[in-house]
Amino acid sequence: MTAGSAAGSQQRGLHIFYYSWYGNLKVDGQWAHWDHQVLPYGDQPIVGRKGYPGGDDIGANFYPELGTYSANDEALMDTHLAMMKQAGVSVIILSWWGDSDFGTSSVPVFMDKAAKIGLKVNFHIEPIYHSAAEFLQVVKQLDQRFGQHPALYHYQGKPLYYVYDSYKMPISEWQKVLLPKGELTVRGKTYDANFIGLWVDEGEESFFLNSGMDGFYTYFAVDGFVYGSTTKNWPYLAKWAKQHNKLFIPSVGPGYADDRIRPWNKKNFRAREAGKYYDTMFKKAIAVAPTFIGVTSFNEWHEGTQIEPAIEKQVGDYKYLDYGPLAADYYLKRTHYWSERFQQSLNIRSVKD
Repeated sequence: MTAGSAAGSQQRGLHIFYYSWYGNLKVDGQWAHWDHQVLPYGDQPIVGRKGYPGGDDIGANFYPELGTYSANDEALMDTHLAMMKQAGVSVIILSWWGDSDFGTSSVPVFMDKAAKIGLKVNFHIEPIYHSAAEFLQVVKQLDQRFGQHPALYHYQGKPLYYVYDSYKMPISEWQKVLLPKGELTVRGKTYDANFIGLWVDEGEESFFLNSGMDGFYTYFAVDGFVYGSTTKNWPYLAKWAKQHNKLFIPSVGPGYADDRIRPWNKKNFRAREAGKYYDTMFKKAIAVAPTFIGVTSFNEWHEGTQIEPAIEKQVGDYKYLDYGPLAADYYLKRTHYWSERFQQSLNIRSVKD
C-alpha cells in the first residue's frame, strides 16, 4: 500500500513524540523525571541548584494542567490519548530506552488503549545502542514484544522507527544491519522496518545515501538550532529526499524553553509568540509536501516543547511560563487545525498524482 492509496489514511499525517518517563509518589512510590537534575555544559561545574524535588517545583519552564502525573496511571493514559486524538494526531511516537527502563512499564497498556480508540503507535529508538549488533538486539526486542500488536504503526507493510542520534554511529556499522547484504542485516527478516535517522548537520547526504537508512527527520523544535531543524533548509532536504527515494519528515514545535535544566542554553529559547511560532513552522513544513510531519512534542516538559495543556503557577520566587493570553488547550486545538490543513494538502496531491 502506498502513501497515496485510498486505504492509506494512516499511511500519512501527523506523528507526535510522546514521553512515558514521568512518575510520582502516589502511583510509583517515587518521582521520575519531574525531579530532573540540572545538566552541566561539557566539563563545566554546575553553579547554583543541582536539581528539582518534584511536586510543585519541577525541572521544566511550564507546569502541566494535569499536575505531576505518572505515566503508569491508566486514567492519565486515557486522558492523554483522548487529547492526542482531539489534536488530529494519527501516530504516537513512544520514546524507547530499553526493556528495563522505567518508562517502558506503561507501554503495553498504553498500546492496548491506543488500539481501542483507533490510534497507532511506533517507537523513537533512543541512543541505547553503540554498534550494529546492539541496534539489532533493540529491533528484535521491539519486534518480539510489539510486532503483532494491533496498535503498531506500519508504513508500506513494515513498522517505522525513528532513530535518535543515528549520526553518532559510523556508516560502516549501519551498513552491517541496514544493507541487504550486511552481515547482520534486518532486510527481508520478520523484524525489518523503515528506519528514519536524525539529520543534524550540513553535508550529511553521504550518510543517508550509504548507511541504508530509509529516510530522515529533524526532531528539534528550535528553528536554527542545527542545519536539519532550520526551516529554510527544508526545501532542499525535501528535494534531495525525493531524488534519492528517502522519506523526509520535518518536525515542528510550538516553541522551546529548557533553561531550568540547562541554564546555559538560553540562546536556544524560542518564544511561542501567542501561537505564531507554531503556525510558521507548520506552514513551512506543509510547503515542502512531506508524507508525514512530526510534532515535537506532546509532553517533553523539560524542553518546553509540549502541546499538552499548561497552567499559571508560581513556586517560591519562580513563576512558570504559560500559554497566556491563550487558553490552556490552545495548542491541542491548533494542532487539530493544522492536521486538517495538512490532510487537505495531502488529498490535493493524491488527486494530482
